[in-house]
Amino acid sequence: MQNKLIGMVIGVTVALFSLWMILQNRKDAREFDQAACHGAQLKTPAAREEAMSAGYNINQRYDCVDKASYLAGLEYSKKQDAKHQLEANEKLKREADAKLEEAQGLAFARSKFQTTVSVTGTDSPPLPEPPANLFVRTPYKSGSNTLPAFITPDTKTKQKHPAIIWITGGDSNSLSDFWTPGNDNDDQSARAFREAGIVMMFPVLRGGNGNAAGKEYFYGEVDDIIAAAEHLAAQPHVDPAQIYLGGHSTGGTLALLTAAASSRFARVFAFGPVASVNSYGGNLVPVKFRDLDAKELRLRSPIHWLNSITKPTYIIEGTQGSGNIEDLNKICKQSTNSMLQCIPAEGFDHYSVLPAVSRIIAARIAVAATGFEFALKPDEFKKK
Repeated sequence: MQNKLIGMVIGVTVALFSLWMILQNRKDAREFDQAACHGAQLKTPAAREEAMSAGYNINQRYDCVDKASYLAGLEYSKKQDAKHQLEANEKLKREADAKLEEAQGLAFARSKFQTTVSVTGTDSPPLPEPPANLFVRTPYKSGSNTLPAFITPDTKTKQKHPAIIWITGGDSNSLSDFWTPGNDNDDQSARAFREAGIVMMFPVLRGGNGNAAGKEYFYGEVDDIIAAAEHLAAQPHVDPAQIYLGGHSTGGTLALLTAAASSRFARVFAFGPVASVNSYGGNLVPVKFRDLDAKELRLRSPIHWLNSITKPTYIIEGTQGSGNIEDLNKICKQSTNSMLQCIPAEGFDHYSVLPAVSRIIAARIAVAATGFEFALKPDEFKKK
């Protein structure tokens, strides 16, 4: 009798629980609002955790993915996808434009661009006064700017001489004592050229030695060098067909850029240039190119314009020490231009290479007008 009673109690309990579940499900069905939810109710903690991990908001009333937040997230994702696609398209366009400009050359690319870099008020030394028997002052025009330069004086022999424009290292815009020789480990005067009877010109570039124009750091300075060459060619004691260009360190980088922008020079000698000017420290180039239009850096970096060079151009650097030999290797590895030749001078460093190699160059320039075949070969420059 007792067992029968227990069985009846269990049966009633099960029946009541079943009825409660039916009523609860009906209540849930009445309360659930599909318009407020994305998808079905989240029946388990695992389903809820998965939804939250995916970034969805949970509608607490209906225990589902909130439809409003889902739609907002979907719209955000679409906008992000569109933004990323636009950025990708713009990047592809920039890359295509860069390749087109590199194919058409540096002069073309510069003609389509206006730099925003113009730094005024930088410290610069006063204009130097070299001995009159070595150099005389001569002004030259570059656009609307008049800049000073120094040139080997005319000896009045009515003979026309080969000439070279020399761009100094460091602050290439300004001149200091450029005529006093140093020793062979660090002689940056490039005196081998004037000692070989070659007319030399040392120009001040925009913003240098107190000039009021802003420094453009490897951009407008290229125009100044080309303008200086035209001024030099007009001198009565200069052979306009034998105008050369040379420079050391930052001056070498400017010489290499000028070679890519102009075919005015018979030959160009770039001692110790860099591949990209963003490798210079802020003391030399106080411009944050990363904050500017990417073209500002690209138009100043020789590595992008090697195919623009149309006249024989030599990149020269010592293999020893902490100079720019890695830049020479990088440039020469990339170049396919037969007009560009690399001279890694074994046993020399960034400074000692200049007097040693310039003596050989000067001797060959001095006799170039006689028909002597001008050539420089890497194996000539090994320190003994």
